[in-house]
Amino acid sequence: MNNTYVFVAVIAYLLGSIPFGLILTRIFLGTDVRKIGSGNIGATNVMRTGSKKLGVATLVLDAAKGYAAVVAARVIAVYTGAALYGDGRITYRLLGLAAVAAMVGHIFPVWLKFKGGKGVATGVGVFLAVAPKAVLIVLGIFAIIFAVSRYVSLASITATAAFPLFAYMLMKEQHTALMPFIIAAAVLIIAKHHQNIRRLLSGTENRLELRSSK
Repeated sequence: MNNTYVFVAVIAYLLGSIPFGLILTRIFLGTDVRKIGSGNIGATNVMRTGSKKLGVATLVLDAAKGYAAVVAARVIAVYTGAALYGDGRITYRLLGLAAVAAMVGHIFPVWLKFKGGKGVATGVGVFLAVAPKAVLIVLGIFAIIFAVSRYVSLASITATAAFPLFAYMLMKEQHTALMPFIIAAAVLIIAKHHQNIRRLLSGTENRLELRSSK
């Protein structure tokens, strides 16, 4: 069983560590997104290159790799027989481990000297895989806050902080084995926004304006 946990963690980490924002901007724009704006490899900073299409593509792919990591963990649980034990809590712990490992892979990718993104899009992917109803609610929260403030960081932090609460409220009892992992993933995302939090408090945070349609 321990080998299953290690295998799931490694696979999820490697999936999460794929730097789609960097790959897409290099292929289509011939530039390094790490040298633009905040230097982040995520969708928000990719949009600062002026290409909304690449920003959206980065968002979708970063979310997809998080979702894929959890799906892969589910397949591995079935294949190794882990899904047959107990009341399913072992399987849920494997899914939770995959979710956190994918987040760690995105935020600390080995390919980029452990300097990655902030994990919001990847978080959407892993959260969608484990608690889709809660994701729909917090996406609504994100949209409202962003529409009012134009601060992606504020919307991301607020929605992320709210997610564990809604996930707990909407999950079945046996799914609560996922809660420590959900909380850990949310804390990772918020902690990665520490600089944004300081700028928000000081009034120096940049707003995201979407004008280009490249």
